[in-house]
Amino acid sequence: MASIADRIEKKVLLRAPRDRVWRAISDAQEFGTWFGVAFDGPFVAGARLTGRIVPTKVDAGVAKAQEPHAGKPFEITVDRIEPMRLFSFRWHPFAVDPGVDYSSEPATLVTFELEEAPGGTSLTITESGFDRVPLERRAKAFTSNEQGWTAQAKLIEKYLAGAGPDGRAE
Repeated sequence: MASIADRIEKKVLLRAPRDRVWRAISDAQEFGTWFGVAFDGPFVAGARLTGRIVPTKVDAGVAKAQEPHAGKPFEITVDRIEPMRLFSFRWHPFAVDPGVDYSSEPATLVTFELEEAPGGTSLTITESGFDRVPLERRAKAFTSNEQGWTAQAKLIEKYLAGAGPDGRAE
């Protein structure tokens, strides 16, 4: 049985149709706009994608916090794509030290699941596998990503509401 600290789960009701939410999470360019990454290609199941961190275009405050990481490499491996329902990828959580090779560490699994909901679409973001992250990094990675997913849930909500870079609707 997985420990409580093995997974992060965030749920958000997005006031947008399911097909619009699906594009925001499954299209690499749209995903990157709100998340803060410029990917080198499209999301394809089984593909390893690289990109670089770029400040989000959705919230000026979050963009400012991302600025010190701008240009740093970002890597994911797309796990599954089930249109209109599920998108998932694997990555190395909180892999921010350029002097560390994280490639031998187990990756966590990030899943975006969509469900119809009154007034829009329910999005559940889950990251699991923290109990396999090396002990010396586990707590910091978990805490950082717990905060990060809270921020990302707000960013996709603003993105779908048509927020500009200052966080106000355009």
